[in-house]
Amino acid sequence: MASIKDVAAEAGVSVATVSRVLNSHPSVSSDARRRVLAAVDVLGYRPNAVARSLRTDQTRTLGLVISDVLNPYFTELARFVEEEARALGYSVIIGNADEQPDLQEHHIRTLLDRRIDGLLVSPADGSSPLVPGGAGDGTPVVFVDRWIQGADVPVVRADGREAIRDLVAHLHRLGHRRLAIIAGPAATTTGNERVEAFREALRDHGLALADDCIGQGDFQADSGRRVTERFLALPEPPEVVFAADNLMALGALDAIRARGLRVPQDIGLAAFDDIPWFVHTDPPITAIAQPTGELGRAAVRALVDIVEGRSPQSVTLPARLVVRSSCGEHDPNRRINL
Repeated sequence: MASIKDVAAEAGVSVATVSRVLNSHPSVSSDARRRVLAAVDVLGYRPNAVARSLRTDQTRTLGLVISDVLNPYFTELARFVEEEARALGYSVIIGNADEQPDLQEHHIRTLLDRRIDGLLVSPADGSSPLVPGGAGDGTPVVFVDRWIQGADVPVVRADGREAIRDLVAHLHRLGHRRLAIIAGPAATTTGNERVEAFREALRDHGLALADDCIGQGDFQADSGRRVTERFLALPEPPEVVFAADNLMALGALDAIRARGLRVPQDIGLAAFDDIPWFVHTDPPITAIAQPTGELGRAAVRALVDIVEGRSPQSVTLPARLVVRSSCGEHDPNRRINL
Protein backbone atom coordinates (compact mmCIF):
# COMPACT_ATOMS: atom_id res chain seq x y z
CA MET A 1 0.00 0.00 0.00
CA ALA A 2 1.37 3.40 -1.04
CA SER A 3 2.35 5.88 1.67
CA ILE A 4 2.39 9.65 1.69
CA LYS A 5 6.18 9.48 1.21
CA ASP A 6 5.64 7.45 -1.97
CA VAL A 7 3.25 10.13 -3.26
CA ALA A 8 5.78 12.86 -2.49
CA ALA A 9 8.53 10.98 -4.34
CA GLU A 10 6.31 10.30 -7.36
CA ALA A 11 5.22 13.95 -7.55
CA GLY A 12 8.68 15.37 -6.88
CA VAL A 13 7.54 17.44 -3.91
CA SER A 14 7.89 17.35 -0.14
CA VAL A 15 5.66 15.34 2.20
CA ALA A 16 4.44 18.67 3.62
CA THR A 17 3.27 19.76 0.16
CA VAL A 18 1.35 16.49 -0.31
CA SER A 19 -0.29 17.02 3.07
CA ARG A 20 -1.29 20.56 2.15
CA VAL A 21 -2.82 19.38 -1.15
CA LEU A 22 -4.79 16.60 0.54
CA ASN A 23 -6.11 19.05 3.12
CA SER A 24 -7.09 21.64 0.47
CA HIS A 25 -4.62 24.22 1.77
CA PRO A 26 -4.66 27.33 -0.46
CA SER A 27 -0.89 27.97 -0.34
CA VAL A 28 -0.02 25.26 -2.89
CA SER A 29 0.72 26.18 -6.52
CA SER A 30 -1.56 24.82 -9.21
CA ASP A 31 1.35 22.89 -10.76
CA ALA A 32 2.26 21.18 -7.48
CA ARG A 33 -1.39 20.41 -6.80
CA ARG A 34 -1.75 18.85 -10.26
CA ARG A 35 1.37 16.67 -9.82
CA VAL A 36 0.31 15.50 -6.33
CA LEU A 37 -3.19 14.56 -7.47
CA ALA A 38 -1.76 12.74 -10.50
CA ALA A 39 0.60 10.79 -8.18
CA VAL A 40 -2.31 9.92 -5.87
CA ASP A 41 -4.18 8.47 -8.87
CA VAL A 42 -1.19 6.55 -10.21
CA LEU A 43 -0.32 5.01 -6.82
CA GLY A 44 -3.91 4.53 -5.62
CA TYR A 45 -3.02 6.32 -2.38
CA ARG A 46 -5.76 6.63 0.22
CA PRO A 47 -5.10 8.89 3.24
CA ASN A 48 -5.88 7.51 6.68
CA ALA A 49 -8.94 9.56 7.60
CA VAL A 50 -8.91 8.47 11.24
CA ALA A 51 -5.30 9.48 11.76
CA ARG A 52 -5.84 12.77 9.96
CA SER A 53 -8.85 13.57 12.13
CA LEU A 54 -6.79 13.04 15.27
CA ARG A 55 -4.18 15.50 13.98
CA THR A 56 -6.55 18.17 12.73
CA ASP A 57 -9.49 17.62 15.10
CA GLN A 58 -11.67 17.39 11.96
CA THR A 59 -13.16 14.37 10.22
CA ARG A 60 -14.41 16.24 7.11
CA THR A 61 -17.68 14.43 7.75
CA LEU A 62 -21.17 15.86 8.20
CA GLY A 63 -24.23 14.14 9.61
CA LEU A 64 -27.72 14.40 8.12
CA VAL A 65 -30.79 13.20 10.03
CA ILE A 66 -33.88 13.29 7.81
CA SER A 67 -37.47 12.68 8.81
CA ASP A 68 -38.32 9.89 6.35
CA VAL A 69 -36.02 8.41 3.71
CA LEU A 70 -39.03 6.85 1.93
CA ASN A 71 -40.50 10.30 1.31
CA PRO A 72 -39.29 11.33 -2.18
CA TYR A 73 -38.86 14.92 -1.01
CA PHE A 74 -36.34 13.95 1.67
CA THR A 75 -34.62 11.47 -0.64
CA GLU A 76 -34.05 14.28 -3.13
CA LEU A 77 -32.96 16.64 -0.35
CA ALA A 78 -30.39 14.11 0.85
CA ARG A 79 -29.03 13.79 -2.69
CA PHE A 80 -28.39 17.52 -2.99
CA VAL A 81 -26.89 17.67 0.51
CA GLU A 82 -24.44 14.91 -0.41
CA GLU A 83 -23.54 16.55 -3.72
CA GLU A 84 -22.84 19.95 -2.17
CA ALA A 85 -20.91 18.45 0.74
CA ARG A 86 -18.73 16.45 -1.65
CA ALA A 87 -18.03 19.59 -3.69
CA LEU A 88 -16.83 21.30 -0.50
CA GLY A 89 -14.61 18.38 0.51
CA TYR A 90 -16.91 16.70 3.04
CA SER A 91 -18.58 13.30 3.27
CA VAL A 92 -22.10 12.76 4.64
CA ILE A 93 -23.50 10.07 6.94
CA ILE A 94 -27.31 9.84 6.79
CA GLY A 95 -29.72 8.71 9.51
CA ASN A 96 -33.42 8.07 8.84
CA ALA A 97 -35.68 9.05 11.74
CA ASP A 98 -38.77 7.49 10.10
CA GLU A 99 -40.85 10.30 11.70
CA GLN A 100 -39.99 8.88 15.17
CA PRO A 101 -38.44 11.27 17.72
CA ASP A 102 -36.74 8.44 19.63
CA LEU A 103 -35.10 7.14 16.48
CA GLN A 104 -34.04 10.68 15.61
CA GLU A 105 -32.26 11.04 18.97
CA HIS A 106 -30.57 7.66 18.46
CA HIS A 107 -29.15 8.79 15.12
CA ILE A 108 -27.99 12.13 16.53
CA ARG A 109 -26.16 10.40 19.39
CA THR A 110 -24.57 7.89 17.01
CA LEU A 111 -23.37 10.64 14.67
CA LEU A 112 -21.95 12.71 17.51
CA ASP A 113 -20.08 9.63 18.75
CA ARG A 114 -18.47 9.40 15.30
CA ARG A 115 -16.99 12.90 15.80
CA ILE A 116 -18.74 14.48 12.83
CA ASP A 117 -17.81 18.10 12.14
CA GLY A 118 -21.40 19.30 11.84
CA LEU A 119 -24.99 18.11 11.86
CA LEU A 120 -27.99 18.81 9.61
CA VAL A 121 -31.36 17.89 11.13
CA SER A 122 -34.93 17.94 9.86
CA PRO A 123 -36.65 17.42 13.24
CA ALA A 124 -39.28 14.71 13.54
CA ASP A 125 -41.10 16.82 16.14
CA GLY A 126 -40.88 20.18 17.85
CA SER A 127 -38.28 19.29 20.47
CA SER A 128 -34.98 17.51 20.97
CA PRO A 129 -33.01 17.23 24.21
CA LEU A 130 -29.80 17.05 22.16
CA VAL A 131 -30.36 20.24 20.14
CA PRO A 132 -31.40 23.13 22.41
CA GLY A 133 -29.10 25.64 20.68
CA GLY A 134 -26.65 23.31 18.99
CA ALA A 135 -25.67 19.71 19.64
CA GLY A 136 -25.06 18.86 23.28
CA ASP A 137 -21.29 18.55 22.76
CA GLY A 138 -20.97 21.84 20.89
CA THR A 139 -21.04 20.31 17.39
CA PRO A 140 -22.43 22.86 14.90
CA VAL A 141 -26.07 22.28 13.90
CA VAL A 142 -28.29 23.59 11.10
CA PHE A 143 -31.99 22.79 10.73
CA VAL A 144 -33.23 22.05 7.22
CA ASP A 145 -36.90 22.07 6.12
CA ARG A 146 -38.23 21.81 9.69
CA TRP A 147 -36.99 23.49 12.83
CA ILE A 148 -37.45 23.61 16.59
CA GLN A 149 -39.03 26.78 17.92
CA GLY A 150 -36.77 28.74 20.24
CA ALA A 151 -33.57 26.86 19.38
CA ASP A 152 -30.63 29.15 18.60
CA VAL A 153 -29.78 27.29 15.40
CA PRO A 154 -29.71 28.52 11.77
CA VAL A 155 -32.70 27.31 9.74
CA VAL A 156 -32.76 26.65 5.99
CA ARG A 157 -36.32 26.19 4.82
CA ALA A 158 -38.98 27.01 2.26
CA ASP A 159 -41.86 29.36 3.04
CA GLY A 160 -45.02 27.81 1.61
CA ARG A 161 -47.51 30.44 2.76
CA GLU A 162 -47.60 32.42 -0.48
CA ALA A 163 -47.82 29.25 -2.57
CA ILE A 164 -50.71 27.98 -0.43
CA ARG A 165 -52.40 31.36 -0.88
CA ASP A 166 -51.92 30.96 -4.64
CA LEU A 167 -53.39 27.45 -4.50
CA VAL A 168 -56.54 28.55 -2.66
CA ALA A 169 -57.01 31.48 -5.05
CA HIS A 170 -56.60 29.04 -7.95
CA LEU A 171 -59.23 26.68 -6.51
CA HIS A 172 -61.56 29.60 -5.82
CA ARG A 173 -61.29 30.75 -9.45
CA LEU A 174 -62.24 27.24 -10.54
CA GLY A 175 -65.43 27.55 -8.51
CA HIS A 176 -64.48 25.31 -5.57
CA ARG A 177 -65.81 26.45 -2.21
CA ARG A 178 -65.78 23.45 0.14
CA LEU A 179 -62.11 22.65 0.62
CA ALA A 180 -60.50 20.15 2.99
CA ILE A 181 -56.96 19.60 4.24
CA ILE A 182 -55.04 16.56 5.43
CA ALA A 183 -52.74 18.26 7.93
CA GLY A 184 -49.29 17.13 8.96
CA PRO A 185 -48.36 16.34 12.58
CA ALA A 186 -49.13 19.21 14.94
CA ALA A 187 -45.77 18.59 16.67
CA THR A 188 -43.87 19.69 13.54
CA THR A 189 -43.37 23.27 12.45
CA THR A 190 -44.26 22.45 8.84
CA GLY A 191 -47.42 20.65 9.91
CA ASN A 192 -48.61 23.70 11.83
CA GLU A 193 -47.50 26.26 9.26
CA ARG A 194 -49.28 24.63 6.32
CA VAL A 195 -52.64 24.19 8.01
CA GLU A 196 -52.60 27.75 9.36
CA ALA A 197 -51.63 29.13 5.95
CA PHE A 198 -54.49 27.18 4.38
CA ARG A 199 -56.95 28.50 6.96
CA GLU A 200 -55.77 32.09 6.43
CA ALA A 201 -55.99 31.76 2.65
CA LEU A 202 -59.58 30.55 2.92
CA ARG A 203 -60.44 33.55 5.08
CA ASP A 204 -59.03 35.83 2.35
CA HIS A 205 -61.84 34.56 0.12
CA GLY A 206 -64.56 34.72 2.74
CA LEU A 207 -64.42 30.97 3.38
CA ALA A 208 -63.96 29.00 6.57
CA LEU A 209 -62.23 25.70 7.16
CA ALA A 210 -65.08 23.53 8.42
CA ASP A 211 -64.30 21.29 11.39
CA ASP A 212 -65.19 18.19 9.40
CA CYS A 213 -62.87 19.27 6.57
CA ILE A 214 -59.63 19.08 8.54
CA GLY A 215 -58.02 15.72 9.23
CA GLN A 216 -54.89 14.95 11.20
CA GLY A 217 -52.27 13.05 9.25
CA ASP A 218 -48.67 12.07 9.97
CA PHE A 219 -46.92 12.67 6.63
CA GLN A 220 -47.44 8.98 5.77
CA ALA A 221 -49.60 7.50 2.99
CA ASP A 222 -51.80 5.46 5.36
CA SER A 223 -52.94 8.59 7.18
CA GLY A 224 -53.81 10.27 3.89
CA ARG A 225 -55.89 7.26 2.95
CA ARG A 226 -57.64 7.14 6.34
CA VAL A 227 -58.48 10.86 6.49
CA THR A 228 -59.75 10.89 2.89
CA GLU A 229 -62.02 7.92 3.58
CA ARG A 230 -63.58 9.98 6.36
CA PHE A 231 -63.97 13.00 4.07
CA LEU A 232 -65.69 10.87 1.42
CA ALA A 233 -68.13 9.46 3.98
CA LEU A 234 -69.41 12.93 4.95
CA PRO A 235 -72.98 13.88 3.96
CA GLU A 236 -71.38 16.74 2.03
CA PRO A 237 -67.86 15.70 0.97
CA PRO A 238 -65.33 18.37 0.09
CA GLU A 239 -64.88 19.46 -3.52
CA VAL A 240 -61.07 19.41 -3.22
CA VAL A 241 -58.72 17.68 -0.78
CA PHE A 242 -55.38 19.39 -0.14
CA ALA A 243 -52.78 16.98 1.30
CA ALA A 244 -50.00 18.70 3.22
CA ASP A 245 -47.34 16.38 1.81
CA ASN A 246 -46.83 14.08 -1.16
CA LEU A 247 -47.17 10.71 0.60
CA MET A 248 -50.51 11.71 2.16
CA ALA A 249 -51.64 12.85 -1.32
CA LEU A 250 -50.86 9.40 -2.73
CA GLY A 251 -52.82 7.83 0.12
CA ALA A 252 -55.73 10.17 -0.63
CA LEU A 253 -55.62 9.15 -4.29
CA ASP A 254 -55.81 5.49 -3.27
CA ALA A 255 -58.87 6.18 -1.09
CA ILE A 256 -60.64 8.08 -3.88
CA ARG A 257 -60.06 5.32 -6.41
CA ALA A 258 -61.09 2.63 -3.91
CA ARG A 259 -64.50 4.32 -3.79
CA GLY A 260 -64.76 4.14 -7.56
CA LEU A 261 -64.51 7.92 -7.81
CA ARG A 262 -62.55 9.92 -10.35
CA VAL A 263 -60.14 12.82 -9.99
CA PRO A 264 -61.06 15.57 -10.76
CA GLN A 265 -64.54 14.75 -12.06
CA ASP A 266 -65.85 13.65 -8.65
CA ILE A 267 -63.34 15.29 -6.30
CA GLY A 268 -60.23 17.40 -6.75
CA LEU A 269 -56.82 16.68 -5.22
CA ALA A 270 -53.82 18.93 -4.58
CA ALA A 271 -50.61 18.37 -2.66
CA PHE A 272 -47.75 20.09 -0.90
CA ASP A 273 -44.27 18.83 -1.95
CA ASP A 274 -44.22 18.22 -5.67
CA ILE A 275 -42.49 15.02 -6.82
CA PRO A 276 -41.59 13.71 -10.30
CA TRP A 277 -44.31 11.03 -10.05
CA PHE A 278 -47.10 13.63 -10.01
CA VAL A 279 -46.52 14.36 -13.70
CA HIS A 280 -47.25 10.70 -14.50
CA THR A 281 -50.35 10.12 -12.37
CA ASP A 282 -53.76 10.17 -14.06
CA PRO A 283 -54.51 13.02 -13.90
CA PRO A 284 -51.24 14.85 -13.18
CA ILE A 285 -51.50 16.35 -9.70
CA THR A 286 -51.51 20.08 -8.99
CA ALA A 287 -48.89 20.62 -6.30
CA ILE A 288 -46.75 23.08 -4.39
CA ALA A 289 -43.06 22.61 -5.19
CA GLN A 290 -40.25 23.40 -2.78
CA PRO A 291 -36.81 24.39 -4.14
CA THR A 292 -35.30 21.15 -2.86
CA GLY A 293 -31.92 21.47 -4.55
CA GLU A 294 -31.41 25.02 -3.37
CA LEU A 295 -32.43 24.04 0.16
CA GLY A 296 -30.00 21.14 0.32
CA ARG A 297 -27.10 23.16 -1.04
CA ALA A 298 -27.81 26.19 1.17
CA ALA A 299 -28.06 23.99 4.27
CA VAL A 300 -24.65 22.45 3.62
CA ARG A 301 -23.05 25.85 2.96
CA ALA A 302 -24.51 27.23 6.20
CA LEU A 303 -23.21 24.28 8.19
CA VAL A 304 -19.75 24.40 6.64
CA ASP A 305 -19.63 28.12 7.39
CA ILE A 306 -20.07 27.35 11.09
CA VAL A 307 -17.55 24.48 10.98
CA GLU A 308 -14.96 26.74 9.35
CA GLY A 309 -15.50 29.66 11.71
CA ARG A 310 -17.93 31.85 9.78
CA SER A 311 -21.36 33.06 10.90
CA PRO A 312 -24.18 32.07 8.52
CA GLN A 313 -27.68 33.50 8.46
CA SER A 314 -30.90 31.51 8.29
CA VAL A 315 -32.21 31.08 4.74
CA THR A 316 -35.86 31.15 3.66
CA LEU A 317 -36.72 30.36 0.04
CA PRO A 318 -40.14 30.58 -1.64
CA ALA A 319 -42.20 27.56 -2.67
CA ARG A 320 -44.31 27.80 -5.82
CA LEU A 321 -47.60 26.48 -7.16
CA VAL A 322 -47.40 24.04 -10.08
CA VAL A 323 -50.80 23.87 -11.83
CA ARG A 324 -51.66 20.61 -13.58
CA SER A 325 -55.10 19.03 -13.96
CA SER A 326 -56.21 17.28 -10.75
CA CYS A 327 -58.58 20.06 -9.64
CA GLY A 328 -60.65 20.42 -12.81
CA GLU A 329 -58.31 22.85 -14.57
CA HIS A 330 -59.07 21.43 -18.02
CA ASP A 331 -62.73 20.57 -17.56
CA PRO A 332 -64.65 22.43 -20.32
CA ASN A 333 -67.85 22.15 -18.29
CA ARG A 334 -66.42 23.85 -15.20
CA ARG A 335 -67.41 27.44 -14.65
CA ILE A 336 -64.39 29.64 -13.96
CA ASN A 337 -65.04 32.39 -11.40
CA LEU A 338 -62.93 35.48 -12.05
